[in-house]
Amino acid sequence: MGVNSRGASEHRLPFIVDFYLVRHGEAFSATEDPRRPLTPTGRAHVEQLGRLAAAKSISPAAIFHSGILRAKQTAEILGAQLARNIHVQSITGLMPEDDPAIAAAELETAQQPIMLVGHLPHMNRLAALLINRNFSREVVDFNPASMICCSREAAQWTLAWMLEGGNT
Repeated sequence: MGVNSRGASEHRLPFIVDFYLVRHGEAFSATEDPRRPLTPTGRAHVEQLGRLAAAKSISPAAIFHSGILRAKQTAEILGAQLARNIHVQSITGLMPEDDPAIAAAELETAQQPIMLVGHLPHMNRLAALLINRNFSREVVDFNPASMICCSREAAQWTLAWMLEGGNT
């Protein structure tokens, strides 16, 4: 609470930002295809996840992915379903074994909703770090083509909801 120019108290509404953590859809095994693209089922589940997310009217300012093909395909499908000119880009720090503190630090300072598309165990560890402040205390079980919404109000994080593309 502050004081305005007339000396009266002013109440500030809490500033809440939502962030979306997504595990990529089901991919081919490395023996089937070493590039590991999404399977037809994985693609269908990600498309379903995109429809569910669009029904919630989420609108991230950007979608970032690890650069691995299955995460890139997932990010592109979601981007196409959520907004016309959404920025989809590969960034560092989202690989399966990357330190979740790197992505958490970026989210702590972000002022707009962002979607991150990645892999296990990184997504589990990142969600646990945000919500529990301890990456080893898991919050959620990320199935393929699943998304959680983590809301930040000041320095407090909460798990707002979860969507799964393979469940109807």
